[in-house]
Amino acid sequence: MRILMFTGKGGVGKTTLAAATAARAASHGREVLVVSTDPAHSLADCLGVELGDVPRVVRSPDTAEHDRDRLYAAEVRTRGLLDRSWSELREHLHTVLTGAGVSELDAAELTRLPAVEDLLALSEVRRMATEHQWDAVVVDCGPTAETLRLLTMPEALAGYLERLFPTHRRVVRGMLAGIAGSDRTERWDAVAEALGGLAERLKSLAELLTSRGTSVRLVATPESVVAAETRRTLTSLALQQIHVDGVIANRVVPDPGSARGTAAAWLRTRRKQQRGVLRELEQMGLPLRTVTHRAEEPVGAGPLLELGSEIYGGTDPITGTERAPLIEVDRDGKGPDSRYTLRIAVPLTREAELDLARIGDELAVTVDGHRRLITLPSVLRRCVAVEAAAGDDGVIVTFRPDPAQWMR
Repeated sequence: MRILMFTGKGGVGKTTLAAATAARAASHGREVLVVSTDPAHSLADCLGVELGDVPRVVRSPDTAEHDRDRLYAAEVRTRGLLDRSWSELREHLHTVLTGAGVSELDAAELTRLPAVEDLLALSEVRRMATEHQWDAVVVDCGPTAETLRLLTMPEALAGYLERLFPTHRRVVRGMLAGIAGSDRTERWDAVAEALGGLAERLKSLAELLTSRGTSVRLVATPESVVAAETRRTLTSLALQQIHVDGVIANRVVPDPGSARGTAAAWLRTRRKQQRGVLRELEQMGLPLRTVTHRAEEPVGAGPLLELGSEIYGGTDPITGTERAPLIEVDRDGKGPDSRYTLRIAVPLTREAELDLARIGDELAVTVDGHRRLITLPSVLRRCVAVEAAAGDDGVIVTFRPDPAQWMR
């Protein structure tokens, strides 16, 4: 199954392009679900139908009655999910913590997991994707900032839970050894089981996001501010090992040709400015598709299908670029004089703030405030880092064998 996630700066038209991609993929004979996780849902308006949290078929006006319906759509409503999926577990945790001597106020704060609504939205997408054998699931995500938080949430929350509630139940039992009464022990057992289930769900979500079938498609408009944010987003996603398979530049001004007048002059000036930004987007090293600015907004399956045809032409709208490995290691020489080069494929802007730190067997990479711990390959764990460099193709770290380790 293919999962394709659309995001971009607010107002660039990602919902329309996600719906157009889904409509085009369905016209190729695939059974496709397009689902929105954007808190400010507009997918229903785009498709011209009412949507809820249960996938419903979206028919094109030119679909013959005997043809099989292949395009489905839904909108994730996190408020109901929050009430059903998190309230009970949070109540159990609150009871255990107050019973262990934690103050009422502290217990309330400790059980307020960060951005749990984002986690539930992503979990719901996974549920919809796996409960039915879709050929493709197209996700209309929120604006870039919210999407980055959403896509990094499984790993971040897993670490949060591990620090707050250790994995091994016997460790937590030791913390609560002074609590008398079997009812409290049984209560903790129930909570531990629920936390174990949550941890497994987080692991499944992280695996889904980094799997070969999942990728992100970035939507931008030909504006310098938007292009800069798009490049930063690409870097942040690469750092999380989330694959980006292309960029779509929306609302490109059409060529006015030989027309004259004030309006034509404005179009030529705007088009010239946009060409410069499009060159910047091309330098990101990803397939770039462009969409001409339309006079009328496409609404409904029919117009969206036409838009999808304009974007993708005769190509497959679901196929993307191959996923490149996040890290690669090269070796030069042998024995204690050998040198290893670690390349981390994280595209960087000239203004990017980069920080590297060795923490045991891991390398902490921080780019513009986004941090990730990368486990070093075994061959580098007995080496020391001697220099590092950054460029358009990523971060290069040079290692040499540690003499103290080599003599052991």
